[in-house]
Amino acid sequence: MTLRVTQGMMQAQLLRNITNNVRRMDFNQNQLSTGKKINKPSDDPVGITYALRYRSAISVNEQYQRNIDAAKSSVDHVDTVLGNLTDVVQRVNELTNQGVTGTNPQSALDAISSELSQLGDETISIGNDQLNGRYTFNGQLTDVKPYTTGMESTDTENINYQLGAGVVIPVNTTGNDVFGTSTDTDNLLSVIRGIQSAFTSGNPTAARNLMPQLSTRLDKILQARSEIGARSNRVDLMDNRLKDLNLNLNDLSGKTEDADMAEVITKLKMDENVYQASLSTGAKIIQPSLMDYMK
Repeated sequence: MTLRVTQGMMQAQLLRNITNNVRRMDFNQNQLSTGKKINKPSDDPVGITYALRYRSAISVNEQYQRNIDAAKSSVDHVDTVLGNLTDVVQRVNELTNQGVTGTNPQSALDAISSELSQLGDETISIGNDQLNGRYTFNGQLTDVKPYTTGMESTDTENINYQLGAGVVIPVNTTGNDVFGTSTDTDNLLSVIRGIQSAFTSGNPTAARNLMPQLSTRLDKILQARSEIGARSNRVDLMDNRLKDLNLNLNDLSGKTEDADMAEVITKLKMDENVYQASLSTGAKIIQPSLMDYMK
């Protein structure tokens, strides 16, 4: 049995074809305007799964990057402050060496004592150093001023930053490690004050007896600075690794989600040509009217 093709069937098929052409044009125009080949899950169900994984990983790495930037700022600041403290202690050592020679008149010892007093005050000032309103050397009690006399003990807890999966690095050093505890015989302020007092009273021998403690404290300060330098180097390494990982993740995300603009433009142009052709063909198909059949 032969199926009779009516004018209505031809027109319905024409409309379906035109609608499909318009739908393809809309799809490509959407990709062209967004720059993405996946604009909704149905565009690529498998691809959207990978895209979401890449987005999640990139988001996590962005937080790690913020942590690295903060950690780098902290360790670099601590290193700078420890450098300032090292200069102070080295100056104390120079003055002590000058004062214990036994050839200085009391006026010279008084001058040395006066400068040592200033250096002691500077040591306390360094001990109370702040970064962004947070005390540097009081462990996790960053809102509490650690030193008044300079001979107190400080909080001993570290401030840790997570710089990667399973990678945690402390970014501070405690005042106890740098200046000594209140019971340490080489407590920095105690030693400086002792040397100052010895010169004030004209007793270079007492000052000489404190020089070993000054030397051991300087060694501990240099050790703390060395540890901070090692942490700074590790932070830099983590920073480089994270940046490389971000580049790789963004590249993979782009390959999964980003549209090939040249390909999309080509397809869109082809779809436009097909659409125009379908309109032209349709105009000829629906051109006959009832009057044409009555002739």
